[in-house]
Amino acid sequence: MSWLDVISPGVQSTVQDAGRQGYRHHGLAGGGALDIRSYTWANKLLDNPRNAACLEIILGGFHGVARGQLQIALTGAEAPVAINGNPVQLWQTLNLNDGDELTIGHSTTHRLIYLAVAGGLDTPLCFDSRSVVVREHVAGLAPVKPDDKLTALQPGHELPSRFVPISCRPGMQPDVTLRLVPGYQYSLFKRTDILRLTTSVYTVSEQSDRMGFRLQGPALASPPAGIISEGIAQGAMQIPGDGLPIVLLNDCQTIGGYPKPGVVPSLDCGALAQQLPGANIRFELTDLATVQNERRLFEHHYHQTRWCQNGRSLAWL
Repeated sequence: MSWLDVISPGVQSTVQDAGRQGYRHHGLAGGGALDIRSYTWANKLLDNPRNAACLEIILGGFHGVARGQLQIALTGAEAPVAINGNPVQLWQTLNLNDGDELTIGHSTTHRLIYLAVAGGLDTPLCFDSRSVVVREHVAGLAPVKPDDKLTALQPGHELPSRFVPISCRPGMQPDVTLRLVPGYQYSLFKRTDILRLTTSVYTVSEQSDRMGFRLQGPALASPPAGIISEGIAQGAMQIPGDGLPIVLLNDCQTIGGYPKPGVVPSLDCGALAQQLPGANIRFELTDLATVQNERRLFEHHYHQTRWCQNGRSLAWL
């Protein structure tokens, strides 16, 4: 058995997988990794199952010591990383020997870093998921704390060096444009407000977390009145009475009473979740078929490609 002794979890570190499905009618959030691209590539580097649990580290500051042989991968926001004081890069596999110290410094440009181990993390499975939703206080699912042991499901064995091709890495830009798929309440919004929403620049508010990101900027002038509370989904854009958009993320509540012009697709939600307060956000309209096809291709690529011997590219099966 191999594990990582946690010396410091940083600002906050939680175990996340692909999230839980089919439990929202019980009032449970889906949870799961916020940045799907970075999370998925961390697992792909290690040939892990698609939904393997990994560590989502907010802003860095993590420090751990390997016990036994461990194979890990790091992706996400750029931050200084070192093994025994020697700098290493993200977006690659790393082999840790017994006693090796892993330190991840603080990211100053983006929010989320993902640490995967070979086979995935062995933590309690509740409601078909290992994902931690902090506000739900589910027994056994809590943020990582000092002295915790992060155990790998797979026995340690050295892996070849692999690097995510630069062309496949999500762009870590200071400004992002998010797509919006119109929803069935889209027609309730005045055309002038939709035009304002899709031509204005918004900024990420300090009041943003895993439940949702509040945006600041030009308010919609005449948002529709509140609606009867109804089920809501990850990515839904709510417009409260102040006319400023809120994009709901993985840990959002299961029902809400604010009108919604549309939904931000999950891959775009990952780009949003990486942004720090003050980052510029723009919106553009898209259609459901476009974002569905993109997600299908993303998932197909995970399951139908293998690493080439050089460890720097992939080939279709």
